[in-house]
Amino acid sequence: MDVRGPSAEAAATLEDQLVAALSEVGSRKAAQVGEDLFGLAGVLRTTASLRRVVTDPSVETPAKVQLVRGLFEGKVDAISVDLLVSAVGLRWTVTRDLPYVLERLGVDATVRSAEDAGRVADELFGFHQVLVENPELSGTLADPTRTASDKADLLRGLVGSRVLASTARLIEQSLAGTHRTASVAILDYQKVAAAVHGESVAVVRVARELPDNELERLRTALTAQYGRDLHLNVVVEPELIGGLRVEIGDDVIDGTVASRLHDARRRLAG
Repeated sequence: MDVRGPSAEAAATLEDQLVAALSEVGSRKAAQVGEDLFGLAGVLRTTASLRRVVTDPSVETPAKVQLVRGLFEGKVDAISVDLLVSAVGLRWTVTRDLPYVLERLGVDATVRSAEDAGRVADELFGFHQVLVENPELSGTLADPTRTASDKADLLRGLVGSRVLASTARLIEQSLAGTHRTASVAILDYQKVAAAVHGESVAVVRVARELPDNELERLRTALTAQYGRDLHLNVVVEPELIGGLRVEIGDDVIDGTVASRLHDARRRLAG
């Protein structure tokens, strides 16, 4: 899910405010802000009447500020309250964008609380691959008859201490946020984690594992081509036979043997 129009401008403004605020605090405070923002996002997502009021441009900003301060001041960290105060003074394309953006800011804060944002991005992608390769697990996490507590316990048992605390928290949050499924949430969170590390995400599909020197050459070439640092998510798919396929946003570079064979068969058939 991407926000557009006024919501995109609001999101950028709030992200700048968050980054500035967190630059002056330690990792523990950043983690607390992340928790607070997840909580605020949840309240606004599930309380439609409150969400409509605080995003209604016809309601005077001072009245909205007074409302949210009255509800949340003293209950969450001042940084989180200040972000929400700023948010209700901004324009939103649709009301649901506000809780979504607050959740993303919570992800940002949680990633910044980690000692290694790049590792968080890798661990999130690794867990996403676990979900892709285990549809029964994905189905269990999406099962509406299971309680949120049961699902969270299942995830904690799976990840244990094998990932950073920040990664584990985001994996758990993937069950409670605005996304359709945990898998979709994890991929979105990973993009945020890569952005915190100053990178965009590129998915590289290959027929076999690539050695580190080949990966680094590929990263260097793609960075030069796109003019920004890239975080490579490597997916091994033997059915590709050889070559590689690179996906960066809407751009696809397909140089796989399977793709060339498909094109050849199509030309012969046509």
